[in-house]
Amino acid sequence: MEASDESKAPATQAPATRASDRDRDAVVQRVQDAFAEGRLDDAEFDERMRAALSARTYGELDVLLTDLPTVAADAGTAAVPAVRAVTVPPPGRLAVAYKGSVRRAGRWRVPGRYKAVVYKGTGVLDLRVAELTEPVSVIRAIAYKSTIKVLVPPGVRAEITGFGVDQNAADDDPGYPLPADAPVVHVRAFAYKGTVELTTRPPERSELPR
Repeated sequence: MEASDESKAPATQAPATRASDRDRDAVVQRVQDAFAEGRLDDAEFDERMRAALSARTYGELDVLLTDLPTVAADAGTAAVPAVRAVTVPPPGRLAVAYKGSVRRAGRWRVPGRYKAVVYKGTGVLDLRVAELTEPVSVIRAIAYKSTIKVLVPPGVRAEITGFGVDQNAADDDPGYPLPADAPVVHVRAFAYKGTVELTTRPPERSELPR
């Protein structure tokens, strides 16, 4: 029925009506929730984030949510994410901050794949005294109007690719050749009006094992 189809729209306005920043933010948050719930993979998340941030009308936003569970909103407002139990990935593999901060530091175990999503906040992933559990660690860093800093120790091959990235050139060369079997930390980044930074820096003396 037509009423059922209309309930999927991100707002009650006509599809051609111009969307506001608040409307785009609501859809961005729903896309982030879907990513955290495991409903979207990395490529789908990137595609929908870019589309949501550049959308001009409600119709363009509607397309991004048609296959995601949503709830109808009050008249004249954008839809909000549905309230439901969230399927959370195994502990230690995901960190999400909404207008807040993410910080992992000290002697924590870094899984082979780790995701950090920060929306209008800050993030610090300090790997300088962390335990890398696999030869190659892939960190997916998503920064929306935020800054995420990733710190790795000397002796680790640091790599970063993506959109809105910054790798400290002065820290790229450790001053000695890295062995072929050196552990690798690869940061796959996406930043909108923000930055994902990757820096090589020795740990502080107080952080070293005694």
